[in-house]
Amino acid sequence: MKRITVFCGSSFGTEKVFEEQAFLLGQYLAKKGIGLVYGGAKVGLMGAVADGALSVGGEVTGVLPNFLKSKEIAHAELSELILVETMHERKMKMHELSSGIIALPGGFGTLEELFEMTTWAQLGLHQKPIGLLNVSGFYDPLLEMTQNMVAKGFLKDVNHKMLLVSAEIEDLIHQMEHYKAPEVPKWITREKT
Repeated sequence: MKRITVFCGSSFGTEKVFEEQAFLLGQYLAKKGIGLVYGGAKVGLMGAVADGALSVGGEVTGVLPNFLKSKEIAHAELSELILVETMHERKMKMHELSSGIIALPGGFGTLEELFEMTTWAQLGLHQKPIGLLNVSGFYDPLLEMTQNMVAKGFLKDVNHKMLLVSAEIEDLIHQMEHYKAPEVPKWITREKT
């Protein structure tokens, strides 16, 4: 993989391990020669993942809407900062620049970004691997919910398995490097009896 987009919180969260793992993910990607694409901010986990990659000479591309730059949250040390007009343009550009996606802990924005990328994969609009770095069990409730979607007939298990999950950075990257997108139609129909 040439570049990975990382979606994550603009806050640090309540556990120090969230920041530590974000920093280590940035370092790990850089040491493997994988560029980081992220939201361009210097705050929260976003800043930590960028700082991790930059600390070992990694390539870091930030994509930031103009209205957030005006709030002075742009990271000043990036390899490249791409300014866009809207949040939607930001997601599109981050998608275009990367060959995979990872979600770290975050809030509504992180989940929205994760699920839009996952929906696009489900619809066959891309075949990139999508990983959840499940730091300190952060995504356990979400994974329980997605299992419920399968059990209640709203999500195919094969599409559920598109979300690669690990608490370990190295394991998650390994899964992503060996990912093969499913070749099934999205639509769920009632079983004929």
